[in-house]
Amino acid sequence: MKICVTSTGQDMDSAVDSRFGRCQFFVLVDEETMKYEAIPNSAANDASGAGIQAAHIVADMDAGVVITGHTGPNATQMLTAAQIRIMTGASGTVRDAVEQYKSGKLAEVSGPTAEAHAGAPDAGADGADR
Repeated sequence: MKICVTSTGQDMDSAVDSRFGRCQFFVLVDEETMKYEAIPNSAANDASGAGIQAAHIVADMDAGVVITGHTGPNATQMLTAAQIRIMTGASGTVRDAVEQYKSGKLAEVSGPTAEAHAGAPDAGADGADR
């Protein structure tokens, strides 16, 4: 199975990014071989709809699981419709996140964990739209 981890960088030693729609990279990892590929998140700087576009990118990667910090309502709906499990609670590097998933230490979520537009470039420090 392919595991997608939201990341600040392009390799297994990059930090996990808690943002889904605004992460810089998606690191796609083969659960069995640990081979990986980094895909830039072309939606990261979109003015709006980043979560929806990011969900499309992940679905096109044929991932079975996404490990991230937070997903908004639209991204959550799209990922769920694509039958992609959403896992949260990872910390450290992409490698750490995959190991945490494999050892059952992450929580699966079935609903949004962030408000709409929480990571938007014009959102305030509290995550609210401004």
